Amino acid sequence: MAGDARKDGINTMLAHLGNDPHAFHGFVNPPVVRASTVLFPDAGTMASRNQKYTYGTRGTPTTDALASAMDALEGSAGTIIVPSGLAAVCVPFLAFLSAGDHALIVDSVYYPTRHFANGMLKRLGVEVEYYAPEIGADIARQMKPNTKVVFTEAPGSNTFEMQDIPAIADAAHAGGAVVMMDNTWATPLFFRPLDHGVDVSIQAATKYPAGHSDVLLGTASASKACWERLHEAFVTLGVCVGADDAYQVLRGLRTMGVRLERHQESALAIARWLEERPEVAEVLHPALESHPGHEIWKRDFSGSSGIFSIVLKGGSQREAHAFLDALRIFGLGYSWGGFESLALHVSLGDRTIAKGPDAGPIIRLQIGLEDVDDLKNDIERGLRAAATV
Repeated sequence: MAGDARKDGINTMLAHLGNDPHAFHGFVNPPVVRASTVLFPDAGTMASRNQKYTYGTRGTPTTDALASAMDALEGSAGTIIVPSGLAAVCVPFLAFLSAGDHALIVDSVYYPTRHFANGMLKRLGVEVEYYAPEIGADIARQMKPNTKVVFTEAPGSNTFEMQDIPAIADAAHAGGAVVMMDNTWATPLFFRPLDHGVDVSIQAATKYPAGHSDVLLGTASASKACWERLHEAFVTLGVCVGADDAYQVLRGLRTMGVRLERHQESALAIARWLEERPEVAEVLHPALESHPGHEIWKRDFSGSSGIFSIVLKGGSQREAHAFLDALRIFGLGYSWGGFESLALHVSLGDRTIAKGPDAGPIIRLQIGLEDVDDLKNDIERGLRAAATV
């Protein structure tokens, strides 16, 4: 099924991909194979390694089931499964960059990605440069003869700027660079990066694929041209995952479609409601007509997920903290994509170009699976608290 065009509806696919029950005595779910050592039938086979599984770091039936499922969703030639979303960013960087290379990274990138680039990549001799998320085809002007990677993320972390991925990919490829994309927000259900020119599609599967705030895992899915090099780096680095974590994410995939529908519906309802609130200066959600990147989102994406930000009108950190401390249902936490709603005060101190809105403090909201009216009441509680500081 890997790489096939979608022939069934997405929820039908999610219910069945990654497993062949008849290969495992008819059981609906694949086995959880916990393994390090794999035995060979004879010395000749061991010497040639001419069998499917040779050692736990190189895959098991459980990790292969998840990788196969991701390939079907992404349309990719192969997928690596790693212990976190950040690892899913770091391994592709290490696979395609060497000392003396130049990497272009969108300035609205996930902060741990920036931390890795500014620390580890620079220390290894890679030249790192950031670009404005709205740059589009003009990224060609920032390309250099040694530009080997262009890293994208759409929408951007915390401030949700959209990127013209096809235009960026065309320009990057013309300059000989590999294009990577952190697609955690949309997942391949709402945007398939490889269909738009991206070479390596990255997800923090901790978020929507797992969906229950109880496992850390990342995936990176590559085109045919890039798969061998990505896989070689993965094997060399030894960043494999345990069978139980892989199984948890595979189980989460079964309901990801219906969960995302609910996240999308609830988040849009709350975002539209917040646009009318006098305490809110701006709602940063690309599916809203008021968003500067809405037309790109509408052209390329088939849906939106459950995370967006709001800009409180006026105020400072004091008002932001008052808002957060008054919340009863929203938890204060860094992750998202789970069943529960979360909120945090956004810091943009790492930005160099995409400075973001300045009308007031920015609050990021992850809209979970709770009832919308209850979440609205909770947000109102926070807005009242912020207004009385």
